[in-house]
Amino acid sequence: MNIVSSMAVFSSNRPVLGLPVCDLDWADAFMFVSALVDMPIGQTVISFLNAHNCNVMLNDPAYRETLERHLVLPDGIGVDIASMLTNGSRFPANLNGTDFVPALLTYIATPKRIGLIGARPEALSGARDAFARHAPWHEFVAVHDGFFTEEETPSIMADVARQKFDILLVAMGTPKQEIWVDRYVRPEHARLVISVGALFDFMAGIVPRAPRLVRKYRVEWLYRVLQEPRRLAGRYFVGGPVFLGRIFAHAARLHAGRLVDRVKPKPPMQDRPRLPVSPRRKVPS
Repeated sequence: MNIVSSMAVFSSNRPVLGLPVCDLDWADAFMFVSALVDMPIGQTVISFLNAHNCNVMLNDPAYRETLERHLVLPDGIGVDIASMLTNGSRFPANLNGTDFVPALLTYIATPKRIGLIGARPEALSGARDAFARHAPWHEFVAVHDGFFTEEETPSIMADVARQKFDILLVAMGTPKQEIWVDRYVRPEHARLVISVGALFDFMAGIVPRAPRLVRKYRVEWLYRVLQEPRRLAGRYFVGGPVFLGRIFAHAARLHAGRLVDRVKPKPPMQDRPRLPVSPRRKVPS
């Protein structure tokens, strides 16, 4: 089991399908996470929750248990819809990994050693170079691409432990990366560990980001489907409606339960427990 920094349990959060998700805005999230990096003990693992992850979580109890041990940040319009339906408001910020991680590295002014694991070899090396240009005061080390066997994992993690990283970025795709981190990464490997999905591909320029206007109106998912229709069409055009159906059903159950609690009749007065009454004392004349 990962040892999560004790500060992480105090993060402001709200539930999405019963999973606590951090509901800080950008500024507070930067301050909070950068403080976790400087904690002298423990480890914090950050994962991101979007509509696709929710579908995976509901189908895979082990994956859900893994996320419950992590500090989870909201990613995308799907979890905003879920929060609106079940909590009455959207999240203060869309803390998706593609934007949050590079911005966090800019926010952290103290030089850190940062390890990168995952993706294809060309994406890994390209991401390392892009990160070095983006935040040159940090030291970025490409540890290993994402193509290795379970038998090779111990030697890779021994190398990570020798490197004494402050931050470890892992890009293997959901749910593999979260489960792999939960199983193998320990406090001696890095104080802060972040599962970053396709971030290395974006940083290396292998997969283009959507135009700024498309990102502003929260439809980058559609742009990505047009770029990779064979891989992503099913996730969004099938998984999206499945996610919405689950969210509406979950919200209906929650609201029905609250309504029952509100209209539940109170027990008659004679059936209610009575408080003990102290005997009256005579007042001396």
